[in-house]
Amino acid sequence: MPAPQGFPQVRHLSVEGNDEGQRLDNFLLKHLPGVPKSHVYRLLRSGQVRVDGGRCKPDRRLRLGEAVRVPPVRVAERGEPVRPPDRVLDRLKSAIRLENEDYLALDKPAGLAVHAGSGLDYGVIEAIRAWQTYDYVELCHRLDRDTSGVLLLAKSRKALLRAQNAFRDGLAQKRYLALVIGAWNGGVREVDSRLLKNFPQGGERMVLVDEHGKPSRTRFTPTRRFVDATLCEVDIFSGRMHQIRVHANEVGQGVAGDRKYGFRDAQKPIREAGLKRLFLHARGLQLPAQDGYPTLRVEAPLPAELEAVLERLPS
Repeated sequence: MPAPQGFPQVRHLSVEGNDEGQRLDNFLLKHLPGVPKSHVYRLLRSGQVRVDGGRCKPDRRLRLGEAVRVPPVRVAERGEPVRPPDRVLDRLKSAIRLENEDYLALDKPAGLAVHAGSGLDYGVIEAIRAWQTYDYVELCHRLDRDTSGVLLLAKSRKALLRAQNAFRDGLAQKRYLALVIGAWNGGVREVDSRLLKNFPQGGERMVLVDEHGKPSRTRFTPTRRFVDATLCEVDIFSGRMHQIRVHANEVGQGVAGDRKYGFRDAQKPIREAGLKRLFLHARGLQLPAQDGYPTLRVEAPLPAELEAVLERLPS
């Protein structure tokens, strides 16, 4: 007997080019928008999801042409996606630093999140999809909302995996510029404190230095010294949330303009120099030649508003 009209039915989804190599759980989450993760994993554990007729674990990698059986499940109704304003779409188009058949790299403006969520209707990825230019586009990594600079996106799943593998294996080079509070003593300094996410219920998302956290390493190299601050080149060898900001605090020299982790009382001279945002900029990104891809290098100059702050600081 056919299901009543509007009642969800079994679907059989084909694994296409940009789905090849994706984990089964992530594939389902993409095709079941609005369904809680806990319910998706219950479907997997119960064996209701099949790949070419067989039960599979959540981490099973999908192969081209396979058929995924998705059982009847009600998908929460979503409103129409919010279209970002034209000024945002145009600003991102003007911020392209590199584009080829595999990647799109932007100089992300400060104040714009990379994706929607936490009360935000849109971010960079939603804006780029609103261009309606690409059949496939995904973020290769993240930048904090208040951080400007190089943001890399992939135009195919193969290119995405190449970038993600380089980040995971420590083969990518990521360099930032950060103005830290106070005079810097000595030269290059490395911080390898472990970092732990702390999301208290109903509280502010924070990252803590904790021996039970994930390994994290940051190198600070002072390049310009001022009376009340120091400009540093920062290389990160892991990609933890808020890593540079927390590690700068760990050595007693928080990032200028940081309202979450920074030292507010010490920031007055820098505010007087005109700083109105977090002074953290993703200056450059490099991926090595790998898996048939050539070396990829992208740079983004320090924004004019941050250059102006440096010019006003007494040295």
